[in-house]
Amino acid sequence: MVELARHGGDGPVSLAEIADHEELPRPYLEQLVVSLRDAGLVTSTRGAHGGYALTREPSAIRMSEVVRALEGPLAPMVCASEDPIHAAACDRTAFCTVNPLWMKVREAVAGALESVTLADLTHPRSTAHPFHAGTSSDPLVVHAEHELAIPTP
Repeated sequence: MVELARHGGDGPVSLAEIADHEELPRPYLEQLVVSLRDAGLVTSTRGAHGGYALTREPSAIRMSEVVRALEGPLAPMVCASEDPIHAAACDRTAFCTVNPLWMKVREAVAGALESVTLADLTHPRSTAHPFHAGTSSDPLVVHAEHELAIPTP
């Protein structure tokens, strides 16, 4: 998805190019794009200059959508799943003293994913990226420092 966002507006990107740039096996990417296409996040074009493209601007795609498309409902534990059927699978949920912790973990992960767009991830974290020029400031680190209050022990 990040590679597609980096090519935004330049036409479809082949899975071979993405596999090369991200050092991922093409068969693995083929599995991922099925879920992403089913979720309406990417579109495919056939032919010699075919490939995949985003269906929306990178700034309009939240990472929560991408993760849910690829992984399903957020669920740090089955009792804390976003899917009510899975959440009801544990008979102990009603009296479990740890369930509220897992619910907080799920909400924290959901909040972090919701706070980041695909556009936020398009800038390489260093100038050493082999295919894309890096920047001196990392937008995720800057964003996290201002948005997330992480308690220290």
